[in-house]
Parts: sequence; C-alpha cells; structure tokens
Amino acid sequence: MLYQFLAWLNQLFDIPGFGVFQYLTFRAVLAAVFSLSLCLLWGNRIIEFLKQKSIGETIRTEGPHSHLSKAGTPTMGGLMIILAIVVPTILWANLSNAYVLVLLIGTLWMGLIGFLDDYIKVFKKNKQGLKGKFKIYGQIGLGLFVGLMMVLHPHFQGIEPHIDTQMKIHPNIILKKSGFQEGDQLIAVDGKAITELPRGYHNPIYTIYTIERAQHRMNIVIPREEKVRVSEFLFGTKDYGFTTSTNVPFFKNYTFNYDYLAFWDKPNGIWGKIIYVLVIIFIVTAVSNGVNITDGLDGLAAGVTGIVAVTLGIMAYVSGNVVFANYLNISFIPMSGEVFIFCAALIGACVGFLWFNAFPAQIFMGDTGSLALGGAVAVLALIIKKELLIPIFCGVYFVENLSVIIQVAYFKYTKKKYGEGKRIFLMAPIHHHFEKKGLHESKIVIRFWIVTVLLGIITFATLKLR
Repeated sequence: MLYQFLAWLNQLFDIPGFGVFQYLTFRAVLAAVFSLSLCLLWGNRIIEFLKQKSIGETIRTEGPHSHLSKAGTPTMGGLMIILAIVVPTILWANLSNAYVLVLLIGTLWMGLIGFLDDYIKVFKKNKQGLKGKFKIYGQIGLGLFVGLMMVLHPHFQGIEPHIDTQMKIHPNIILKKSGFQEGDQLIAVDGKAITELPRGYHNPIYTIYTIERAQHRMNIVIPREEKVRVSEFLFGTKDYGFTTSTNVPFFKNYTFNYDYLAFWDKPNGIWGKIIYVLVIIFIVTAVSNGVNITDGLDGLAAGVTGIVAVTLGIMAYVSGNVVFANYLNISFIPMSGEVFIFCAALIGACVGFLWFNAFPAQIFMGDTGSLALGGAVAVLALIIKKELLIPIFCGVYFVENLSVIIQVAYFKYTKKKYGEGKRIFLMAPIHHHFEKKGLHESKIVIRFWIVTVLLGIITFATLKLR
C-alpha cells in the first residue's frame, strides 16, 4: 500500500531517491525492520493487555513438571506475530500480486482458526479447545482455496511469452544472451515456416527476419542444454503444465508434473488439477499441524520458523529472479519475487516475538500463532514450488509430527495386542521426550535451532547437488 503510493508519487513528480522503492531487497529490509519494531514497541503493551484480561496458559498436568510454573503466562501472543507479518507486508509489498494476497489470506485464515481454539480454552475454560475436526475443516478449506488459486489464477500459470501475435520478439535477458534482439521477427522453426505462435516447441534452430542487423534473414542455433529454457521464455509455458509441475531435488533438468498421476486422463486434464489440489490440502494440513505440535517449549516454534523463513526467503528470491533461476537451473516463477517481502516480515515477526518468548517466556504464541505460522510456511513452500523439499528444511516439524504418530500408533497396537498400551518415547512430541531425559528446555531449543540451520544449508546444497 505504502509502496504503491510512493511509486505513484515518483511516477508523478519524479522525486529524487524514490526509485529505490522499486528494489525488492530494499523493501524487504524495510519490511523486516517494521516487523521487528512492531514487536518490540508493542510487545509489552500486548502482554499487559493479555494479563489484564486474564488470558493465561493452562498447563497439562501430564506434561513435564517443570512446566507447571508456567501456568498463567499470557497466551494468544500469536496476535503479535500476525500483526508484525501482515502490517509490513501490506505497507511494502505489491498488493496487486496474487502470491502476496494468497500468503496474507493463508496467514490470517489459520490465525483465525487458532484464535478460536485459544478463545475456547481461555474463556470457555475448555482445555480441549476447538474440536479437532473443525481444525481439520479449516485446514482443508485453506488448502482448497490455495489449490484453486494456483490452478485458476493467471499469476500462477507460468512464464508469459516474449513474442507477440505478429511474431515480433521482445526478448528478456535470457533470450538476449541466446542472440535475439528487440524487434526480431520469427519466420521459421527448424526450417519450417510458421504462421501462428507455436506452443511447446523445444527446438534448437530459429530463423528470424531482422532489419537492424547486416542480414535480413539469419538462423539462431540454441545449444541442446538451453533449448527448453529458450522455448519457455519465447513462447510461454501456460499451455503445457507449468501450473501443476514442481522442481525435483537432486535431479538436473527434471520437473515433476502432478498431472502424470492422472494417467487415465488427457494431459492437462481436470483430474491432474484435482490431484494437485489434494496434494496442496495435505501439505497445508501437515505443515500447520507440525508447527502447532512444535510449539511446546519457550522459543522453539518461533526460532525454528524464523530459520525456515530465511531458507524460504532465499529460495523465493532466486526463483523470482530470471538470472539466478537460470544459473541454478530451477523453474523461474514470474511475479514471485514479491514473496521475498512477506518472508522478510515473517523473519522479523519471529525474531521480535523471541524477544519476549525466549526462556523464560513472558508470553506464549498459542494456537493463534502456531497455526498462522504453519499456514504461512506451507503456502510459501507451495507457491515457490519447493514443497518436495519440505521434509528437509521443515525437518524439525516433520520429526515432531512423526513422533506423535509413532507414539499413538504403537500405544494402540500394544494395547490391542497385550491389553496394555506401551510407549516408544517417554513423552510425545519428541521435545518432551528429551525433557523427560533430563535436558533443560533451553538446551533442547537451541539444539533444535542448530539442526534447522543445518537442514537449511542442506536445502541450499540441493540446488547444485544434481
């Protein structure tokens, strides 16, 4: 909002220095600073307000005994996190960008579900909070919304063609490197004359007509390893599966299209899109639950999510930059660069919240914060097509989720077989297991942060380990 206003002023009056606001990196820095400042300036006021309203945490008696002293600590601090994410994003991101809007809606959507859960726990004195099925309905609803947006909205449908209906080429930096110039007219592909824009060509020889060069007709030969990328930028990707495709880690020049799973349907058919939407629903549900389960120790969920946000922010920046995407040989995702602004605000919110949430915590995020963060991370990974890397950079969430599933499944199995339920872990999720083993929660939290940093580095390594 503020960015668009400043851009309008600059366009109208050509104000010296205002051109800096067009740069993603500068606006990302502003978003992070605003986000962190909001937390630091309003954190104590929010904590005092929650104390006045007696909005305190209820501690489970079956949990670690060291947690009993935390009873009454203000909860629903996720309101601080949501405020610190949404306000800077609205101020410094381009709100006409569908990627940004989907992220904001996803964060607020899951934040509302978490708020209802916390409200029932605190004000209705119901320790169970919102019934599990309603949480699932909310997560499915968000997944369905995100899936439909990604399938139907034009911003998510790939690279725009750099050639018009008169066959005039308007090259970007990649096409210029291949030898095309502004105003060149395409007249043949592989020696065959064309009368309309081809789609899906991956051919190495383009014949162009040019007036600006010494010769009026010339062939541009594309190296084999570049022919797909040149074709995509020249003709666009809208007609052959960009929407439902994703990058596959550890494999070079290979993308997986969820459309392949609908082998009984025609290419780019409705069933491929339905499968893709179902995958999105599953990922949104799994990741948001993972963050929710991880939020059990002072500073754990906020710190891990902040590190994950750094990883996703870098991934979003390189995916939205045609030069970096080309160098790293990953899918260029047009218009996704604005996601970097949201990531910066998310990082600032997590760091700012840690100021008050680090051991000993003055405030807990509650489900309001954990579900909002989970929704944000899930949608981020999906829209920049890095969801297959989630088990790596979200490894802590994954293990926390897995520990609960294993514990419950083994308990039910042994109870059915032996008449008495047994446990693999001393307590699930796994961070409580380590507490029961005698480790202080601060040591557990810092070690989980270190593991997340390592997983982030491994995630970056996958860009070249192919």
